[in-house]
Amino acid sequence: MGIKTNTTVGRLPFFFRKDYFIGRLLLKRRGLAVITWVYLVLLVYIIAALVYWFIVLEQQNNLMAVLRVGELQKNAPGYAQELYNITALHRRKMIQYIGEGSTFLVLIIFGASFVYRAARKQIILSQQQQNFMMAVTHELKTPIAITRLNLETLQKRALEEQQQQKLITNALQENNRLNTLTNNILVSAQLDTGTYRLNTQPVNLSDIAEEVVLDFKGRFPKRDVQLVAEEDVFVRGEATLLQLLLSNLVDNALKYSSPPAPVHIGLSKKNGQAILTVADEGEGIADEEKKKVFQKFYRTGNEGTRKTKGTGLGLYLCTKIVKDHKGKLALTDNLPKGVVFTIQLKAL
Repeated sequence: MGIKTNTTVGRLPFFFRKDYFIGRLLLKRRGLAVITWVYLVLLVYIIAALVYWFIVLEQQNNLMAVLRVGELQKNAPGYAQELYNITALHRRKMIQYIGEGSTFLVLIIFGASFVYRAARKQIILSQQQQNFMMAVTHELKTPIAITRLNLETLQKRALEEQQQQKLITNALQENNRLNTLTNNILVSAQLDTGTYRLNTQPVNLSDIAEEVVLDFKGRFPKRDVQLVAEEDVFVRGEATLLQLLLSNLVDNALKYSSPPAPVHIGLSKKNGQAILTVADEGEGIADEEKKKVFQKFYRTGNEGTRKTKGTGLGLYLCTKIVKDHKGKLALTDNLPKGVVFTIQLKAL
């Protein structure tokens, strides 16, 4: 059954549209390039001025030494001692200029480097926040529009029971997407500020893995999510966060691997450690990006051409959760292609 939608559903103001954000990002990148060049020019100028003044002072030092030597009378008593004193003074002055100049040079370079890195970090963070706003906007836009359309259809049309249940199921799935997104944002903010208090207790990680797999199979019936888990693998932690951790990893694996490629989830207990793995068969992650993907707001690829959904919070949140549970999170290649996320937690 084809259902026509109102084109105004899900429409956003111009300052939330993708083209607007991309334009802002390009301006910021050009601004960063301009700032970098201006900064380098000023730094070179300051260093050149410092070198110039050293040369001027050293020339003046040499001239003063020559004048003092010229005032001496070679036949006068103590000539050798006076000559030695003038030479020693000239050497001390030169060492003083070199020492002070070197100190100023080091301080200038250190301070300039610190200021530049701080400014660059702030600009990059601003760009990442813009990326995050754009991603969140689109992540919110789709489920809200779909849920609204489903509810309007139920309200305006007399549908058969099967069609009603299908629309209700779709609305609930989109609501789950919204719930996951808001949980990620909320928990990430609370973990960052230290306001989240862990309620740790013995948790059956095997049950959590089964619940997560069932949830994703219900949400994505056409995707192949496989679970191989030992029974009753217990760890000490908070069930809500551990479930969010595994959900983010599985969601990430599904995003970056195309059907019919499966997603493999493994859970075992070895040497007192609970080993949880999530492996996909996607395009993988370049070596230079393996550490960056755990940074807040970071997403692989180009923001303007990226088609994969996401906010850049998932993997960052995973690292925070694992750290708070005193565990380890590793990222390795899955041969022949794809990646494997491995989590180690102390087993009970």
